Formats: sequence, C-alpha cells, structure tokens
Amino acid sequence: MGTAKKVALTVRAAELLSSFAISSVYAADDVPEASPLTVNGTVTNDYRYRGISQSNLQPAIQGGIDYAHNSGFYLGNWNSSVNWTANSATIVAGGKNVSTTVEVDFYAGYKYAWSTGFTADIGVVQYYYPTDNPTSNPTGFLQTTNTTEIYAAQNFTFDAFTGFLKFSYAVTPLFGEPNSAGSNYTDLTINYDTRWWGLSLNAHVGYQYVAGNLAEVRASNNGVYSYTDWKLGVTKDFGNDLSATLSYVATNAKNYAYVNSNGANLGRAGLMISVSKSF
Repeated sequence: MGTAKKVALTVRAAELLSSFAISSVYAADDVPEASPLTVNGTVTNDYRYRGISQSNLQPAIQGGIDYAHNSGFYLGNWNSSVNWTANSATIVAGGKNVSTTVEVDFYAGYKYAWSTGFTADIGVVQYYYPTDNPTSNPTGFLQTTNTTEIYAAQNFTFDAFTGFLKFSYAVTPLFGEPNSAGSNYTDLTINYDTRWWGLSLNAHVGYQYVAGNLAEVRASNNGVYSYTDWKLGVTKDFGNDLSATLSYVATNAKNYAYVNSNGANLGRAGLMISVSKSF
C-alpha cells in the first residue's frame, strides 16, 4: 500500500483514517487513555493504488491493524482483496502474467514531531501477495511481484489544513517489472476541514517513476510505464470513527501500459466511494 495516513479513505490503511477528537464532556482527569492499537476496515467500489485499479475496476474489502508507541515508533498490517487476472498488466508492467486475489502489506516506521504542526515520518513497507503465481516475463526470468519500499514523509498542519509530502523508493524490483529497483513515487496530499457537518475536502497528486523498462520498450517510448495520478474528494465524518469518502480519481497512464485482459485501461478516470470504520 498504498503509506502515510490519508484522510481520503481508499488506498492504504495508514492513508485511510483521519483522527477523531475526544469529546470535551470529559474532565481532564477523566479522559480515557488512548489505546496504542487501532483496527480498521473499509469497503470500496474500486481499489486504486497510485491511481491504478488493483481490483479490476471492481469492489474491494480492506482492513488492517496498527500499533503506535508513544516513543514515535509504529508498525502495522493492512490487507485488501485484489483481482489480478492472468494476462492482465494491472500494476505489473511489461505484460507479465500474474494471478492473485490478496494483497498483504506490512510496515514499520518512526514519527518525530520536530515542531508545532510538523511531524517527520520514515519507514519501510513490504507488499506481499501470498496467492501470486509468477510466470516467465519477456526476459525469460521468473520474478515475484512482492515489493519492498522505503519512504520518508513530512506531515504538516496549518489550522484547518493538514497533509503530507512523501517520497517512496523501491529497493527491490517494482511489482515484478524487470530491473526496476530504484523506481519511486512522490505524493502530495492536502486535506481541508470545512468545520461544517463533518466534511473535509481532499486533494492529491502523485508521480510514479518506473525504472528499468524493457530495452525494446525504452528504445521506442522511454518512460512508457511512468505516469501522474491525481484525486479530488470529500470525506464525511459520521462520528464514532465512521466515515465515508467520495472522490474523483484519474491518471495520465498510457492506455496500453496498464490494461486488463479485456483491454480496459485500469488507470482511467472514475468515481470512488468508500466507507471506513476504525476501532
């Protein structure tokens, strides 16, 4: 995942849940101590990872658990149903044939509040596909789609505005693309709390650079798998850690770069609706 936490609750667990204030009806000495464990679940009409559908433009069920220590260290697990069908490019570039139905993410990191409203975040995330069945890619080698990324983010708060700037770097080949270690993703997300009816506005733009495209592809169209994605949305907080998000998602990914077995562009523009609950 899809891993700084986003208010737009559709991509990674760490990016899906906003914080909720404790009611002022508690006296100072009566405020319950926050649990270091948080469990979350989401239902969405389409699982988009960096703008590309991982559920074949179909609904997905997601959930995870997070542990945050008061020292700043944290770790967690997040899971989602996916629909990578054989002969579908999905997020895997180069026409690699894969079939998998589950994504399991493990992540750990450290956050440090170095100034009022500013928190630095560094960590590592492992994307794991337990039902992945890798086959020979065009180079003739077997490669798993499992991927490891490290990331660094700067979170910020300015009155009603919150957000982060994050950089993720693949230390392994990116989702099976040959020789793609060094691929990276830059993510800018901004949220605005309208302070009216529990509504927040969400905006995001990101750039996915995919390194190591196949030599014959590079010769004809350099950077064929790299693209920009963006999102505009609104989140409704219903209270009791229940929220819903409606967003418009789009990319400039080339039509032939990320397609399913029916030729549909998995990065095409679309509306996303999700409902999330945390405990």
